[in-house]
Amino acid sequence: MSIPRHFANKLATNFTKLMGGEASAGILLIIVAALAMIIVNVGWSHEYHELFHGELAWTPVAKLDTLHLWINDALMAIFFFVVGLEIKREILDGELSNAAKRRLPVLAAAAGMGVPALIYLMVAGTGQPMHRGWAIPAATDIAFAVGVLGLLGNRVPASLRLFLLTVAIVDDLGAVAIIAIFYTAQIKLLWGIAALVLLGGLILLNRRKVFYLPAYLLLGLGLWYCILNSGIHATIAGVVFAFTIPLKNSPRGDSMLLRLEHALVPWNSYVIVPLFGFANAGVALAGIGLSGLLDPIPLGVALGLFFGKQIGIFAAIVASDRIGFAPRPAGASWVQLWGTSVLCGIGFTMSLFIGALAFPHRPHLVEEAKLGVLLGSFLSSLLGYAILRLAKAPPAPQPD
Repeated sequence: MSIPRHFANKLATNFTKLMGGEASAGILLIIVAALAMIIVNVGWSHEYHELFHGELAWTPVAKLDTLHLWINDALMAIFFFVVGLEIKREILDGELSNAAKRRLPVLAAAAGMGVPALIYLMVAGTGQPMHRGWAIPAATDIAFAVGVLGLLGNRVPASLRLFLLTVAIVDDLGAVAIIAIFYTAQIKLLWGIAALVLLGGLILLNRRKVFYLPAYLLLGLGLWYCILNSGIHATIAGVVFAFTIPLKNSPRGDSMLLRLEHALVPWNSYVIVPLFGFANAGVALAGIGLSGLLDPIPLGVALGLFFGKQIGIFAAIVASDRIGFAPRPAGASWVQLWGTSVLCGIGFTMSLFIGALAFPHRPHLVEEAKLGVLLGSFLSSLLGYAILRLAKAPPAPQPD
């Protein structure tokens, strides 16, 4: 299906090119994470904490009384909205729309979530409250991983980039399901019913082929507010709202979904995710030695990301190819596939987010989880880059 781009799409594309393409988003994340770590560890820890966790003098939403909550519950709802748009597009008109094409990414993503979770539980244990962190190493950060691939240029075949993107999208869908099912507090019934009514209104707009964007945005904002107050994490509203946005062309000849996606992706990559990273990556290292890194939570998260991701995904690729379930990506060597599997261990954004949900009333455990995420992601990015930088492409097939 060919859908013409709206003027906003062109602006977004040009903005992305101006910012330096795919690699720059990953580089920016590295910079803000490093900056947060430096600020917290050079004597400005109190100021950093007050900036994000100090109570605001005024807030239009009572539940969001700190800058950190506005970033994690409001701005990240926009992040999840864009993720939802990408997932819907891929399912209806992309790599996940064809059963044969989605076999390998779905299998790889499932293994890449299951094995890290098992490694975490083996290290951290299944007792309270440690077991709540099992999903922290299960997520892949698209911006970071694709950013590293972007630094490698044409050394990596296009099929690997597509495979990584598709696995990460399925991974995100799994992470959203995990958040909704396992990290939801007690639901407040009236707010939940109100959210369902608004969701019904959005579905009705879609079914009636209404293409008036302000109507969707008004109901979507109401849906977010109701879910925020219902006990379900507010970011779930972003994904649910995205699934109601029409992909089909309007009478004007453009797609509302594509228009929103292309317009919001640069803001996601260069504003929302970096702000989230800066607000959540600051970990005070004072007093944390090797013994601190060997505590159950940071060790379990780091090993889950670094070993679990590459073992699960690479094993899934090998098994799928060997038994004929789905062939490996064309034009990629086994070493390149291993390197790409290692890169999937970069779990920055979603892992930090799940870490905060896993230990909501134990800030010291959240800090330990952050340390594990940063360590596992750092090691995965270094090793993945080195493997792909040194790997040789498979020889081109000779004509008969």
